[in-house]
Amino acid sequence: MSKRDELIAKYAEDLKSKCGMTADMDLLTKVTIGCGPAIYNDDASTVSGTDQSELDTVKNNFLIKKLGLSDGAALDAGIDAVITTYGKSNRNKYRAVVYYMLTKHFGKESVYG
Repeated sequence: MSKRDELIAKYAEDLKSKCGMTADMDLLTKVTIGCGPAIYNDDASTVSGTDQSELDTVKNNFLIKKLGLSDGAALDAGIDAVITTYGKSNRNKYRAVVYYMLTKHFGKESVYG
């Protein structure tokens, strides 16, 4: 099993145990690949739910640039909903899991089609 496959399995387990959802493994794999080398870097592989500049980066670089969504209050509300689902007290929010949940939240699975 490759390092990436191990990480995808870990992300699927996080979705199940911390978020109460069963992962669409095909979509999770595509989202993980889309994160690029960031998944192998301890700092870059996680998202801080309390750091506003980090959340702005998620909004600008992922939701607007990658998913093609228009900026607005709905994006902030979506990010907040995902962070809440993942657990605000959970310190390790994996970037791939957050991006996966945002993709599902906004119904943009077709971006990875």
